Amino acid sequence: MNMSYKYSTEVEKARSYYNSKDADNFYYRVWGGEDLHIGLYKSEDEDIYTASRRTNDRMAHFAQKIDENTKIVDLGGGFGGTARRLAERFGCHVTVINLSEAENERGRQKNREQGLDHLIDIIDGSYDEIPYPDETFDIAWSQDAILHSDNRKKVIEETARVLKPGGDFILSDPMQADNCNESVLQPIYDRINLSSLGSPQFYRKICEKVGLEEQAFEEMPHQLANHYSRVREETIKKEDYLKNYISNEYIEKMKNGLVHWVRGGKEGNLTWGIFHFKKNGANN
Repeated sequence: MNMSYKYSTEVEKARSYYNSKDADNFYYRVWGGEDLHIGLYKSEDEDIYTASRRTNDRMAHFAQKIDENTKIVDLGGGFGGTARRLAERFGCHVTVINLSEAENERGRQKNREQGLDHLIDIIDGSYDEIPYPDETFDIAWSQDAILHSDNRKKVIEETARVLKPGGDFILSDPMQADNCNESVLQPIYDRINLSSLGSPQFYRKICEKVGLEEQAFEEMPHQLANHYSRVREETIKKEDYLKNYISNEYIEKMKNGLVHWVRGGKEGNLTWGIFHFKKNGANN
């Protein structure tokens, strides 16, 4: 399914970036080939794939119920790894809305290879215009994707709109700390072509306004630092191999850029965690 959107300038930058050959190959070959989100690490040298799978399972823990009747929308689902994990574990139906056509093609191929394409729909589109009616989904899910939007408020409004009353919104995102001096994060803003990141306070405020009530927040900034450190280590370790697929310029920029993410997490200017919100309504 391919929706026709007129993307904002900033969203188009994100789409073009993730569609690029360099970015597509980097995330596919370094981040484990399934997921594009921050992992939960049990040790500093644990592999990225295993840690990323653990994040999926931890986030699923917050949902009241997931079974074959559950309808989930995954906002910014990357290669669709989370959708496959959920569909395989619970037999639920997952709709992935993701900007990058390159990532989506990889995701559709993997769905077919793993015999899960009947449970997963992948849509080329933006999560600030979700192409579904009000109260369609039981669960809205997003991992480390909303940071790329230049209108995060609209994304949250759309999320609340398509959730059924009593539905769960389960969210993770790299965020600037509530007390952070934004000027220290300029190198990161430059890296992702945005002027800001969301913060825990921002998400709490916007979700409350649209009728999404906070249930829990597990804040784990150390996992953000762990993850980007592991990605940088893997990039350096696989550098000769990666040069067969990715330009030297991209690899060097990535190695340098990851340093800012690691430092931001260790110095307390960045944070990361898992939010659980529930939509007000009859089932609440």
